[in-house]
Amino acid sequence: MTESILDIRNISKSFGALKASDNVSLDLRAGEIHALIGPNGAGKSTLIKQIAGNMAPDQGSVWFDGQDVTTLDTVARARAGLGRTFQISSLAMDYSVLQNVVLGALGARGKVFGFLRPAMKDAGLLESANSALRQVELEAFAHDRTSDLSHGQRRQLEVAVALTMSPKAFLMDEPMAGLGAEGSHRMIGFLDSLRHQVPILLVEHDMDAVFALADRISVLVYGAVIATGNADEIRNNADVRSAYLGEEDLA
Repeated sequence: MTESILDIRNISKSFGALKASDNVSLDLRAGEIHALIGPNGAGKSTLIKQIAGNMAPDQGSVWFDGQDVTTLDTVARARAGLGRTFQISSLAMDYSVLQNVVLGALGARGKVFGFLRPAMKDAGLLESANSALRQVELEAFAHDRTSDLSHGQRRQLEVAVALTMSPKAFLMDEPMAGLGAEGSHRMIGFLDSLRHQVPILLVEHDMDAVFALADRISVLVYGAVIATGNADEIRNNADVRSAYLGEEDLA
């Protein structure tokens, strides 16, 4: 069995009487995309916050690259190699594409973000940034203003920023959000190629993308994982059909 790079063990989190995470266990293995799906209010955002370090679980643990990181904050987990992209873009829209990635490279060095101008003359930072842009096929846009990129290109740029941290795994929160059919098709191809470099825990509502990409799928309902399996197993799972997937999602 392939060793897990990310291992969530019996995570629970309650807000009063509401169980947002109910004894959740799942893992992410090298070379795979593991999708986390579920209806609105299922607890996906709460679980991702606990994995990323924004929120502490009431019980259970998060293991990353063989280490217990449950008590580490988001910055420490990022520096350990846990990359993340967000549903809402955190890019500096007035900066160039290259400047955004250099900021990421500065963060990887543990530097303060306020010193961008001298950083743009640092050969090491520029090489790291340009390497990341090459990997996401945005090198030709390096000097474009970030606000001029398409929505899909901005999602790729977020990945480039995270790549400067040399991630060992990615948490991706709805990378298909806001993309049209053509943009989604390109993003699916991009993520499919990225998995061989960095495994991805993918939170996504676009079921076509999930079924096209995911090696495994975990279904979260009312804070609990009700099923984990490949696309065919999830499509044919009676509990999943009843709790989440409509007939139109199963074609």
